[in-house]
Amino acid sequence: MSAVRGAAAILLGAAGAAMVAAGPVMALKGARGRADIRAELRGQAISFPGQAISVPGQAPPAGAPGRDVLTGPQARAFAEVIGRNVLAATGGRTYAEVSAELMAAGGDDEALTRLRQTAFTGQMLRASLLNAYQAWQVTTLVIGLGALLTVTGTALLAASALLATTG
Repeated sequence: MSAVRGAAAILLGAAGAAMVAAGPVMALKGARGRADIRAELRGQAISFPGQAISVPGQAPPAGAPGRDVLTGPQARAFAEVIGRNVLAATGGRTYAEVSAELMAAGGDDEALTRLRQTAFTGQMLRASLLNAYQAWQVTTLVIGLGALLTVTGTALLAASALLATTG
């Protein structure tokens, strides 16, 4: 075997071995991250309401009434429920719009103060659930990349072995 062919076989083998070692670790970390998200959501004891408030012109929210929110996609669906409820409570206005109204009224309007607090609380809850959804998406990516590294590493190890044994 030539020196170049031998060096190529060694490099392919080393890269393959590193990928085969790293791939399962990544997939395991992704699965553990997903379990952490589930545990956190379970601890919050969130479940879809029996009757979500619907906003005219928008599709009804996803999620079965009474079902617990335990996954990233469910967290996203519940965030949509919260978003719809906040819009219904504020007459379709955002936190920023209600806050601007309050400031324009001199900051002394009790009803607008309560409405601003409702909008703020709803938007913060919504943002937290969307963060859980985004974290879930990252774990999906990590698990997928772990599987891809494992398969690619196995292929590189096979190529290295083939390169080393052929003339």
